Amino acid sequence: MQRSQLVCPECAHEWLETEEVVEDEGLQVFDAHGTRLVDGDDVVLLKDLRVKGSSTAIKQGTRVKSIRLQTGDHNFSGRVDGQAMNLKSEFFKKA
Repeated sequence: MQRSQLVCPECAHEWLETEEVVEDEGLQVFDAHGTRLVDGDDVVLLKDLRVKGSSTAIKQGTRVKSIRLQTGDHNFSGRVDGQAMNLKSEFFKKA
């Protein structure tokens, strides 16, 4: 039995044709309902949230457009009423 050996032209990584290729999933962020979010998605707030250090609140139903995923406790950033904020995906659903 002859096996074909493949070589990546960019990095010279070698593998057998019969080997399974496991792709790196990278950063995975999910909304409150378990739907996977990606950069550029629009999300909607599920409940009122107080803004830390301010007397204002973000109201339920507020839409955040074109989110950017990031690592850490607050796993995406977006603009709410013209102000950039870091937010937690557990309070949002994909629009």
